[in-house]
Amino acid sequence: MDRLPGFRDFYPEPLPHPDVWSADARNYIFDKWRSMARRYGFREYDGPPLESLELYTTKSGDEIVAQLYNFTDKGQREVAMRPEMTPTLARMVAAHERNYKKPIKWFALPQLFRYERQQKGRLREHFQFNADVFGESDVAADSELISLLIDTLRSFGLTAEDFVIRLSSRNAWHDYFNQRCTDESKAYEFYQIIDKLEREQPEQSKTKLSALGFSFEEIQSFIHTGQPTAELDAILKNLAARGLGDFVKVDYQVIRGLAYYTGVVFEAFDKKGEFRAIAGGGRYDNLVKLISGGKVNLPALGFGMGDVVLLELLKARGLLPKFESGIDLFCLIEDETLRPDSLKLIQDLRSAGFAVDYSLTPAKPDKQFKRAQEIKAAFTIKVERTPSGELMARAKNLQSREEKVSAPSEIVKNLKP
Repeated sequence: MDRLPGFRDFYPEPLPHPDVWSADARNYIFDKWRSMARRYGFREYDGPPLESLELYTTKSGDEIVAQLYNFTDKGQREVAMRPEMTPTLARMVAAHERNYKKPIKWFALPQLFRYERQQKGRLREHFQFNADVFGESDVAADSELISLLIDTLRSFGLTAEDFVIRLSSRNAWHDYFNQRCTDESKAYEFYQIIDKLEREQPEQSKTKLSALGFSFEEIQSFIHTGQPTAELDAILKNLAARGLGDFVKVDYQVIRGLAYYTGVVFEAFDKKGEFRAIAGGGRYDNLVKLISGGKVNLPALGFGMGDVVLLELLKARGLLPKFESGIDLFCLIEDETLRPDSLKLIQDLRSAGFAVDYSLTPAKPDKQFKRAQEIKAAFTIKVERTPSGELMARAKNLQSREEKVSAPSEIVKNLKP
């Protein structure tokens, strides 16, 4: 029986087949995401993977239903697997924002689901690093969030030669639209066309823009002029003060297709152009008000970084470490009469924080030693009885061949660095 198309199996390394995914690599990415978010003072939250369908149609309209895994549950409720985390977060914040000091800085690592065509860097499920700030309207919050994004990518060994954050402004595009069109109902369609400029043929974009009364050539000129707005200029200066100026540039070709963005928007791209956007986000000051039915109004901003494109990029740049089993000690039980004493030692070592493995059933010494080598244990350890009847523990470093011998009660202390 095969897994469903667009979904993944995660195996421990070494991987049995190139078509499966590494659980070790996933955990490595998760650890980096969590570590950097906490350095920036973000707290972790989570929400349900199943939500009311209305939560997503309220935010994105009925057209999003075609992209969802949705159904009617046994309680006759219209529900959907979450395609993104932001609506859930907005709902949670709206419900309990009075209980938290502002600004609220939260992050999550949700698994998300979308029923759409598979393509390179895009599956029907993925894990994502979401980081969001609520309750701060100053662009200092935008700068902080972009800095978190840059430092997260740097933590994987990526440099300014590998990626760039392209900054843009929905405010700038909103002004551009309003100066040339008085029909606000066309705005969403206009933003969608701009969002696809890089992915569609110029003639196709020209035709669509012309139908709305816009000149393709004028729009190209606006993009290439690229004069930063006051808000973008403030962000550039803030990041330059941190020494991160080489990682960002103004690029009005970025607009972000989601309708709820209201201000600064940004995307992270690999400089070689081999992959989809690594991450993207921006300011969405009206979403909490929309989700709460006008009861709560908080400025907000955030970004999302998926694991699929990031993993492909790290593989391409040779930046994934070699994953081992992580076993500290393998206990050799060569004398079955000493198994109870060996089990006591194993338990003590595990209680002290060591990762310990052993043969669950009787096995020849050479087979046990081979297993220790296969899992790349750092030490072997075994309980021995001296001629006088005392129990001793012998630990052997499999790299240096150095041995330490002491009473089982003392070996735990002797093995600590």
